[in-house]
This record gives sequence, C-alpha cells and structure tokens, in this order.
Amino acid sequence: MKKLFRSIVFVSIAALLLTGAGCTKGPSPEVIKALQPVTLEWWGVFDDQDTVGPVISAYTAQHPNVTIDYKMFRSDEYEAALLNAFAEDRGPDIFSMHNTWVNAYVPKLAPMPDTFTIPYTTTTGSIQKSSVTQLVTTAGMSINQFKNTFVDVAASDCIVNVPDETSPSGSADKIYALPLSADNLAVFYNKDLMNAAGIAEPPTDWTAFQHDVTKLTKADAQGNIIQSGVGLGTAGNVERYADILSMLMMQNGAHMTDSGGNPSFDKIPADSEGRENPPGDDAVIFYTDFANPATEVYAWNDKQPDNLAAFVSGQSAMFLGYSFNIPDIRARAPKLNFGIAKLPQLNPDAPTNYANYWVQGVSKKTKNANWAWDFLRFAASPDNNGKYLDAAKKPTALRGGIAKQLDDLDLSVFAEQMLTTKSWYHGQNEPAYEKAFADLINNVLNGAEIHQAINNAVNAVAETYK
Repeated sequence: MKKLFRSIVFVSIAALLLTGAGCTKGPSPEVIKALQPVTLEWWGVFDDQDTVGPVISAYTAQHPNVTIDYKMFRSDEYEAALLNAFAEDRGPDIFSMHNTWVNAYVPKLAPMPDTFTIPYTTTTGSIQKSSVTQLVTTAGMSINQFKNTFVDVAASDCIVNVPDETSPSGSADKIYALPLSADNLAVFYNKDLMNAAGIAEPPTDWTAFQHDVTKLTKADAQGNIIQSGVGLGTAGNVERYADILSMLMMQNGAHMTDSGGNPSFDKIPADSEGRENPPGDDAVIFYTDFANPATEVYAWNDKQPDNLAAFVSGQSAMFLGYSFNIPDIRARAPKLNFGIAKLPQLNPDAPTNYANYWVQGVSKKTKNANWAWDFLRFAASPDNNGKYLDAAKKPTALRGGIAKQLDDLDLSVFAEQMLTTKSWYHGQNEPAYEKAFADLINNVLNGAEIHQAINNAVNAVAETYK
C-alpha cells in the first residue's frame, strides 16, 4: 500500500509540473520521457557536502526530476575505489580527476556532447498562470568558447585531441572535463621571522629568495638546523616536492614533454640552444642545494620534520604551497602571523606558475550523460560557479572570475597567478611519477651524477605513458 501511495503522489506531482494550472494542452510523449526521475551519482575528494551542496540545490531547483548524490572519498583511497567501481560496472555518473589524470582517463570518459536537449518549465500569465514544459536543445560548448571562458591551463588539461573519423584530419579536439576551481603554488611566509631578520618584503626572484633563506636559517654550535629559511631540497619531508621541482624545471626552460608527448625534461630544448647544461639539470642543482651542507643556502635535511609542520610550528620561515593549505595552517596554528606572496620568477617578464587542481568528468558508462554534462556545464558556468567557490573558498578557473578574487585577502595571489599557470601530463601512474622524482632527488643528494639521475627519472616516467 505504501509503495502504491508513493507512485500515485509522484504521478500527481508530475502532472502538475507538466501541465500546470490553466494549461489545456497536455505534454508530448517526448517531454514525459525527458521528465522521468534521474539520479546522478557524483564522486569526489576534498569537497564535502557543504561545499557542493549549494550548486547541487541550485540545479535541482530548476530540474526537480533530478537527484544528485555526492560521495566524498579520502584522497588515499579514491583512485583505487574509482577504478574498482569501473571494472565492476558500478562506477559513478560524474567523477573528480586530478588535472594530470585526464589523458589517462579518456577511455573511461564521455566527451561533452555537441548539443543538449533538456526539459524546461516556463510559467506565463499574470492572473491565471499557466505552466508549459518544453524540450530545449542548445549547443554544447565549443573549443573556442572553452578557451575564452577558462584559464589556459584548464584548456591544456581538459581538452584532448582524439581520433575522429568525421574530421578531415582524422582527429579532433574534444572537451573531456570541466574545472570548478583551480590552484597554483605560492610562497607562505612567517611575518614575525621575516621582521626579526630585517626582511621587509617577500622575495620576488630566486636570487632574493636564496639571500633571504641564508638570513633566516640558524644553526646551533653543533651545526644542527634550529630555524630553517625554507623547507626545500629533499623529497621525504617536503610537501609536493615533485610539483616544486617540475615548476623549477619549467621556469628554467625545460620542456617536460616533447612534440610527441613523451617525457623530455632531460633534454636541451631546441629553443634553448647554446646552453651548456639541460635546464632540468640546473633546476635539480638549485633545488637540492637547499639540502646540501656544502652550499651557502643549506637550510634543510632529511632529519627535519615535515616542512608544513615546521612552518606551522615556526621552525621554518617559508613554505611553498597551495591555497588548499590555508585552512589547515589556520586550524593547526590559529595565532601564526603569516602572509602569502607570489611565486618567485626566473624571468618576471614571462612568469611561469604551477597548477594543482581537480576537474570533473562524465563516465562513458553512464546512462544519463546528457543530464550529467548539463549539470557540470551549469556548475562551471559564470552564473553559477560562484555558489561553489563561495562555499569552497578556492581560486577560480574562470577568466571572468579573476578580477573579483583580487580583493580576497586569501585568494588574491593565486588568482593573480592563474593566467600564467601551467601543467604537464605525468603519465598513467601518479605514484610512479612521484617516486621517480623522489629517486631523482635522493640520488643526487647521495652523490649520483646529475644528468644520469635525471635520465633515469625520465625513463621511469616514460614507462607510465605506455
């Protein structure tokens, strides 16, 4: 009886939605079919229900036949759970991916469709109101529209060139994901330690950065570091060491991949002829010097705590991190007097910043790709993305959203850097990529020949491309 009652209630509600008061013409069979109940399952990490809830509520208010169930995973369990679900044909309709995963996940993704056909209900009349539901077909987002809407790094990560028999060239660019936000590396600095050292402003270039590190680093009589200028130079106790080393390589002119898409950060690029060493080699030397006791900038070693913990406790004056570190720092050290500055640049006239963010895609196996993509398009649009960003407190990926965040005390630096943020494809195995960079750093610190160590790292990352 209870099940029958629910069915009758649903049919009654549906009839009201489809016809409305005063509407004499019934809906078409196509409209009735389009308004059947739809449930979309969305999997993600880091964002909780409070973060995604506002944009979900805004969408389902317009489309009451759609239910969106969001499930948040721990980052260390997420990808395994995702791959297992896809293997067992029980995966989500919508799922989050790290920006460096998109190429690897293309076989599991449905690209954005060329058109969307979605039912919309409109109400007319001032005295006797009438509701009419119609199917509305609109064009999907073109490649140019994507590039004009989102920052460049999002285009390089979310648009993939794939085989296409209908294209004269045999391939075509397709949109496989949309970003709801983006992020990039910046310098967090302890204002009190900087003031005590007589440093009025955070460094804007790497030479000034090195100089400040030497002023901020202190050792005891036995040579033990008791205050570090910055926690850099090692792998095991440096947050996002592979990102930082990649960024230094890119700023120094290394091409992380070649024209064929293969790892090439051990090479001298064609546009860098005349250099004695590959730019990647010099970047590794620069990075590991902070953990080399023989250098003037020695400020860190593998006996130190995690570099974020050292910054939070006041043992380290600077920390290279992302906007997502802000709430963690504030929670662990509410009284820490810190600021956030732009990343130092090797060439201020051509700045290079480094991306780390998540994007949203639609499963190839979903039965509701049209609805799933329509929701993502809604959530990432300039009119609605602010609902998510206000709740998430994250930097925008929208070109049109940058100006608004320039006045945000926490996000202004990240927003200002967003237009010059870059990324690169790490291959199909993120842990293997990170291990390759950790091995590279550790081998150099242990005396290995630098170029051979980098070549080994290139080969290890290349294995994950296959």
